Amino acid sequence: MVKPYSPDLRERFNRLIDKGMSARAAARHLDVSESTGVKWGHQLRTTGGLIARPMGGDHRSKLTDEREWLLARVKEKHDLTLEQFRAELAGRGVRVSVSAIWVFFAREKISFKKKPAAHRAGTP
Repeated sequence: MVKPYSPDLRERFNRLIDKGMSARAAARHLDVSESTGVKWGHQLRTTGGLIARPMGGDHRSKLTDEREWLLARVKEKHDLTLEQFRAELAGRGVRVSVSAIWVFFAREKISFKKKPAAHRAGTP
């Protein structure tokens, strides 16, 4: 799992910038990517410090608030496609991907099985 750079490394970067080194040169000197050095330089100029931002966060589904509506809609009209669910949710102001809807139904243990084929050829 990815972890933020140590406060010690950030402090050494800060000292190199204070000595007049460019952000890119300081990053190369500390063996971090130049893009990281540019971002740290920007953070240093705007906030005055180099504290790592919190990682992770709220990974709650946008569909949690729509759970009751979705379950009722499945009971009402069980042959809707995931794309049709997405379109109806968009009409309700909820923009989500088809995969988010898929994951929601999987968590609810709802699967959409194909109907048995009608007019299937029988055995001779």
